[in-house]
Amino acid sequence: MRMTRETQVQELLLQQYERYYRLAYSYVRNEQDALDIVQESAYRAMRDCRQVRNDTYLSTWIYRIVINTALEFLRKHKREALVEEVIEPFQTKQEFDETLSLLHCRWELAEILEHLPAKDKTVILLRFFEDCKLEDIAQITGENINTVKARLYRTLRKLRLEVPNI
Repeated sequence: MRMTRETQVQELLLQQYERYYRLAYSYVRNEQDALDIVQESAYRAMRDCRQVRNDTYLSTWIYRIVINTALEFLRKHKREALVEEVIEPFQTKQEFDETLSLLHCRWELAEILEHLPAKDKTVILLRFFEDCKLEDIAQITGENINTVKARLYRTLRKLRLEVPNI
């Protein structure tokens, strides 16, 4: 029995939910907004899934929807204040120092990524945080694979100049 397109999209949404959430969160840096983006993306995917001509592109098509929905959200909301993380009390000074160091690294990385142009940020997030292949990134972004490679390497060079430890 062949699955319907809606069933295929529904299964992909359920199987890849955490990945879509992480991707949305990497753009908006807010749990509730990321959840809203994933929900809106799922709605759009279910609504428009018949427009995809080839079933093999469904996964990358949904990624593209999540990215576009996140970018649309950012344009509408113009980056409202970030929600602070709540940190539990520490047992030892070493635990405090390690956590402080980790938070500092995460803050620096978020700050660096925040200043990248949207297309560059998308390529970096998909490649290094979602472990997508370059071919998949090209499909998701709708760009030629050589353009994706050039964007990735140019952005990495730019990041190395800004952060010498990369």
